[in-house]
Amino acid sequence: MIQGSTAHEIADSIRAQIGSGVLAVGEGLPTVRALADRLGVNRNTVAAAYRALARAGAVESRGRGGTVVAGPVRTEEEGFAAETVLRDLGSGNPDPDLLPLPVLAEVDLRTPALYGDALIDEGLRTWATRWLAEAQPRGAELSVTSGAVDALERLLVASLAHGDVVGLEDPCFLSSINVVRLGGYRPVGIPLDEEGITVAGLQAAIDAGARTVVCTPRAHNPTGISLSAERAAELRAVFAEAPHVLIIEDDHYSLLSRRPYHSVIPDGHPRWALVRSMSKFLGPDLRLALLASDPDTAAQLRTRLSPGKTWVSRILQRVAVGMLDHPDTPAALERAGAHYAERGDALRALLRERGITVRGDDGLNVWVECGVDGRAVSEAMMRRGWLVRTGGGFLLEPDEASPQIRLTAHTLGDAELRTLADDLQAAIADARRR
Repeated sequence: MIQGSTAHEIADSIRAQIGSGVLAVGEGLPTVRALADRLGVNRNTVAAAYRALARAGAVESRGRGGTVVAGPVRTEEEGFAAETVLRDLGSGNPDPDLLPLPVLAEVDLRTPALYGDALIDEGLRTWATRWLAEAQPRGAELSVTSGAVDALERLLVASLAHGDVVGLEDPCFLSSINVVRLGGYRPVGIPLDEEGITVAGLQAAIDAGARTVVCTPRAHNPTGISLSAERAAELRAVFAEAPHVLIIEDDHYSLLSRRPYHSVIPDGHPRWALVRSMSKFLGPDLRLALLASDPDTAAQLRTRLSPGKTWVSRILQRVAVGMLDHPDTPAALERAGAHYAERGDALRALLRERGITVRGDDGLNVWVECGVDGRAVSEAMMRRGWLVRTGGGFLLEPDEASPQIRLTAHTLGDAELRTLADDLQAAIADARRR
């Protein structure tokens, strides 16, 4: 039986019953009125307990269906589909043949790094400081994390409390959605148009209490949209009126992008971070990201990256700087970026010729607006031998019927792209007839 006279006690009682199995997944809780009358407390007390449980992911509200015990959080991830005979266009991966080769023979792997040593390899510090200063010449401090997702998680933990509001692009990168939800924060969606996140959407997120906003300045995943210079200036003006907001720019596609980097961070903004992952151009398995930030944010990160806890391996750092400094790497990155851009442009052109709407102009993926249930299009594509990713999972409020799909098709040749475009046109027509 649920007990308690305060919101905290009521929430603890319900969690204890969930943990012991008395309340099962999917089981409904009493209405706020019924439980308040039975416990002899104010309805606001019960409502506060339910809100706290919902923020913790223990229960979920189903509107008129009431409040029910939540099951495990279902998350989607990037990657290849296992054991499929279909041509997989949903992975979101870079082409392994276009990644620079590791240069282990030329990297010092013998000199040990020990507890108490510097967090950042000096060679990587020199390279990264110069590179990041070109983007953010404002006296930034450098941090190194185990990838962009690790950077985002640490930034949020260091600056937010459980239940705080985070502004995210909608649709959004899968890992960002997962980090925010699993961390117990409240995501607020910011829509995008062809110039990036909208000014009205950003203002609405800040008005809703967002203490952090995550923005992708170019090659947004999943849509491929990049910020225009004009939109970035408009967004800076909004942020200038909200100095309490931590701005996180996720420039994941940096060295491969065909589009300029336009920052949304205003001059003098006190709380900001620019994150640049190595995954897309050096390889996902390197698990490394560089982060420039204001000094206070960097200090908060250092408390979570101190030696003896969770620092990033200096061996990995030496491998990264060895690859980045190698004389063959610039040409390799140029070839890779040009290849992804050419393949993406070719597919977008073929789809537009067939009357299919696409968005964005950069990145590894092509975002398709099908105008019909994405699940039906996906099923029709499977019958034609293709495995595509439906767009509903990229939305902050997942919608399996959302009319988008995302294609990762940069490994296809010209003839294969034409076949893909023809098959997608037919699949959309099939879905409309259902």
